[in-house]
Amino acid sequence: MLPGFVFQPSELAKLTIVFYLAHSMAKKEAMIRTFSVGVLPHLIVTGMFAVVLLLEPDFGTALILTVLLYFMLFIGGARVHHLLATGLMAVPVLVYVMMNAEYRLRRMMSFLDPWSDASGSGFHVVQSLIAFGSGQLWGRGLGESRQKLFYLPEAHTDFVYSVIGEELGLLGALLVLALFGVILVRGLRLTGKIEEPFDQYLAFGLTVLLGLLALIHMGVVMGLMPTKGLVLPFISYGGSAMVINLVEAGILLGLSRRRL
Repeated sequence: MLPGFVFQPSELAKLTIVFYLAHSMAKKEAMIRTFSVGVLPHLIVTGMFAVVLLLEPDFGTALILTVLLYFMLFIGGARVHHLLATGLMAVPVLVYVMMNAEYRLRRMMSFLDPWSDASGSGFHVVQSLIAFGSGQLWGRGLGESRQKLFYLPEAHTDFVYSVIGEELGLLGALLVLALFGVILVRGLRLTGKIEEPFDQYLAFGLTVLLGLLALIHMGVVMGLMPTKGLVLPFISYGGSAMVINLVEAGILLGLSRRRL
């Protein structure tokens, strides 16, 4: 932290792990189907990042990095049974981490039935669903959200998609979803056109990372996933998150220009 400036290391960790995985997987591409060379080192390094993030504590980012790792290993050609075996071994750890923190357990219970404690652990999700319901098809209009003024927590960051749903309605929410879909499709198409292994893994990793952040944010605010404070890329208010998202988009644009 510097005077007048706050930076979140977890945001930089996301970009760092993508670069590491892209470099390492491109270097070990011929051995990626070997567990001891192609899978285990990447699990160890990503696991170290995840442990540090859990100590922060930042369970959401640690989970995102883990999912990102498995996506990249799968697209890189790692054996499916290696991924399934390590994934099953990680389940008890995941359950322990969730059960060990009372607030995580409350979030899980409120995810299953947010209305059972609408003024407590389910407050975030309930108010978010009310915002979406108030928006109906066309929305209340820009700046006319009522939930963001008195009821919806962190309306400018963690629940900004709820405000979009209330102010722009179902059509506006679907438009934002479609725009992220365009980013995802274009990023995957770019990945398929690149021949250099490092650039290919990098493009895929950045595309998946942006897609995961957007989908999890939207899933949380619509009650499809347990509550977790994750920003919506390019839209939520924020400093370090916005800077890193723009860096990721800039790298993808740079890789795309090299294909011209």
